[in-house]
Amino acid sequence: MGDSPLLVNVENWIAGNQNAFLPPVCNKLMHFLQLNIMFVGGPNTRKDYHIEEGEELFYQLRGDMCLKVIENGKHKDVHIREGEMFLLPARIPHSPQRQANTVGLVVERRRLLTETDCLRYYVDNTTNILFEKWFYCENLGTQLVPIIKEFMASKQCKTGKPDPNEVLREPPFQMNTMNVMSPFSFKDWLDKQRPSLASGRPIDMFGAQFETEAMVFGPGLTEMTVRQSDVWIWQLEGSSRVTMNEQEYSLSAGDSLLIPEQSQYQWQRDESTVALFVVQNPERKRP
Repeated sequence: MGDSPLLVNVENWIAGNQNAFLPPVCNKLMHFLQLNIMFVGGPNTRKDYHIEEGEELFYQLRGDMCLKVIENGKHKDVHIREGEMFLLPARIPHSPQRQANTVGLVVERRRLLTETDCLRYYVDNTTNILFEKWFYCENLGTQLVPIIKEFMASKQCKTGKPDPNEVLREPPFQMNTMNVMSPFSFKDWLDKQRPSLASGRPIDMFGAQFETEAMVFGPGLTEMTVRQSDVWIWQLEGSSRVTMNEQEYSLSAGDSLLIPEQSQYQWQRDESTVALFVVQNPERKRP
């Protein structure tokens, strides 16, 4: 399960890990279980594109970022500004570009054993593949560097042209043909939902067409339940109590709690609660 505590105050954690958000690392994992909860800083300018079979949830806490994507065979810049949220669908090549003095949340999940990731470089100003590497991703943070170094030492990097002697493998899956959503202000969205939240009805942010289940909860009680995947709760306002494995966790505004997969838990939320609830269950995957 790892040594990291399950209950973490997000702002305090970010403040205590400021140095991790600087180059060359630029990111720090808060949790590395079935869910990978990480915060990423900058500056970080990359030419590589990452492709995976799961989704990524982005939320910019400080400053703006640009996520370069290949959408239906065309380059596109997705600008995620401070306070904005964005859900990247699976199987879309993406390359995050981050500035100095910025911090953003990124949520992704542990890969299934049947899943493959790809790191890909394109010929400048085209979508022609210059260089790529398919691999099983266990820890992206440590696995990227050797692949980037391999590219830097390659003939393709020196010439800017594909190597005619290197046959590209057939991708193990089709690229996604979905158009990506526009990033949106989480605060503005939340303010519109407050009447529904106050009535005790949780709001599903993205809907059943996505694997990522991102819900916002108001007051109420979630009876004893077990999820097959990790649950991450971020208490944004008010307070709540989670009882898990006969232990009680009290969450105040700003606190977060990781509930590991297969854990039985109950969640009691007070009248002023606003809480983000994130699950990435691969069983909801869309082909």
